[in-house]
Amino acid sequence: MNDDVNESRDLELSEDEAALVEDMPKEGGGLTRRTLIAGGVGVFALDLLATENALAALVPSADAAVAATAAENAVKVAMKVNGVTKTLELDSRVVLLDALRERLALTGTKKGCDQGQCGACTVLVDGKRVLSCLTLAASCEGKQVTTIEGLAKGDDLHPMQQAFIDHDGFQCGYCTPGQICSAVGMLTEARRGDVSHATEDVTKPLGELTDDEIRERMSGNICRCGAYPKIVAAIQDVHSGKKKAQTWAFATEEQLARVGSEENDAAL
Repeated sequence: MNDDVNESRDLELSEDEAALVEDMPKEGGGLTRRTLIAGGVGVFALDLLATENALAALVPSADAAVAATAAENAVKVAMKVNGVTKTLELDSRVVLLDALRERLALTGTKKGCDQGQCGACTVLVDGKRVLSCLTLAASCEGKQVTTIEGLAKGDDLHPMQQAFIDHDGFQCGYCTPGQICSAVGMLTEARRGDVSHATEDVTKPLGELTDDEIRERMSGNICRCGAYPKIVAAIQDVHSGKKKAQTWAFATEEQLARVGSEENDAAL
């Protein structure tokens, strides 16, 4: 490889980087804690920028090993994704999750554990909930795939999406797309009469799902933030049509102002 790098080339600094350099300590002056930290960050930023410029200037040699771009064991897969037919040429081992995120830019479906244990990657295939990290894209040939992006109808949210908002059924939101898709598929299973381990009497038709029944049926979807009570309330809202009493409220402007005032007083 050609390792010659033009080190004399002027470095172009962003406004933030220029401000850090300007705040760096001058010779003969005392150092404050703020100035010392800013100066260290500025040196790091300059070094990082110089390294990036050096790497960008390198030219690979003719015999350098380059990763293959063509798919091995390529197969053509045609499936309808959120109502639109998509035809992809993929490695036969590519899972649906990677096809959706990397080939179709549908990044609402999240990669969590990548082992089928957390449920963050849940989507609907022909109306049934599946773990897309364990589902080969090739197995979806000719099928209907619905992701979180396909649940809403234009500007009208799906009832489950609206219920999650109404009940504040999330915190960080990473697991939310999988939770919502799983909840939609789960209620379809319940309407079909599918029983679960929490069903009290499997010989009788399913009636209204209890909270325990919903928890059991959604147990494959993990929320590390612990928003389970509100997730159950949102699902129960859509399932029964009976809105549960809201147990929370947005902070008012007066409350936010009071908190800000208390923080300022504590800092003095």
